[in-house]
Amino acid sequence: MTLPLRIFPLSCHDILQRLPELSDILVDSVNGGASVSFMLPFHPDKAVAFWQKIAHNVAANERVVLAAELSDGTLVGTVQLITDLPENQPHRAEVAKLLVHSRGRRQGIARRLMSALEQEAVAQGKSVLVLDTATGSGAEGFYQQCGWQKAGEIPRYALMPDGEITATSVYYKFV
Repeated sequence: MTLPLRIFPLSCHDILQRLPELSDILVDSVNGGASVSFMLPFHPDKAVAFWQKIAHNVAANERVVLAAELSDGTLVGTVQLITDLPENQPHRAEVAKLLVHSRGRRQGIARRLMSALEQEAVAQGKSVLVLDTATGSGAEGFYQQCGWQKAGEIPRYALMPDGEITATSVYYKFV
């Protein structure tokens, strides 16, 4: 059975209107240990500031934010396609911040977000996508199941939210 879910792009206005929901998804993810650029303790004010910045990026056509919404109107996930890259890379985009609220995990939401993101990339003329994720994380297996290829690892790349240093794995996919 497929979970009733709508996946759609968020405009700058949409992001600003839905700051509490988007911030809740980010806070839940970071506090749950997701390595998405933030450290513990993670306060909702940081999440609001992050989403406000992303809203401006969307308004400037530098990225696309896709949202996953349940049939009751609740947002449960997001993913971003970064398209603002150097002029010698018009065929490429970066994937960032695949986030699914803990109440929506293990229901296929992340996979559906990634599928929609890949469709969006193709619609924008992109043929190469890249992303990075903490080495050894559950996300690695997920991306591999979705057909992503591991290009390599960079040791001591970043800190996990709890301060532990971790390597990152770099992935790519042709779409």
